[in-house]
Amino acid sequence: MPKDSFLVNRVKSVGFALRGALLLIRTEASIKVQVFIAIVMTAAGFYFEISATEWCIQILTIAVIMGTEGLNTAVEKVSDFVQPEFDKKIGFIKDVSAGAVMLVSIAATIIGCIIYLPKIF
Repeated sequence: MPKDSFLVNRVKSVGFALRGALLLIRTEASIKVQVFIAIVMTAAGFYFEISATEWCIQILTIAVIMGTEGLNTAVEKVSDFVQPEFDKKIGFIKDVSAGAVMLVSIAATIIGCIIYLPKIF
């Protein structure tokens, strides 16, 4: 069977990635909340007319949160597949993964305060 070309493989990879992003958004409650917050923050950016630099920081922050949440979900799904029963070691892995999302979310909140509090007050 002939191998697909480099370009065909890249197009397929993008398709798989888009499918994964849609699955994440459709099936995970936490990412739905984060998408809602991202929409609100984007609207706030337009309302407060944030600078190009602030837009870049905001977009990067949103992307890091979404990406980290996606990785957290993947870790949880793999953990559940590998060990469906309760296991302290798997619990530790899942807690650390969720903790990473929390750390990024705290940083995002601080970034949001730095950008928007001066515009509000």
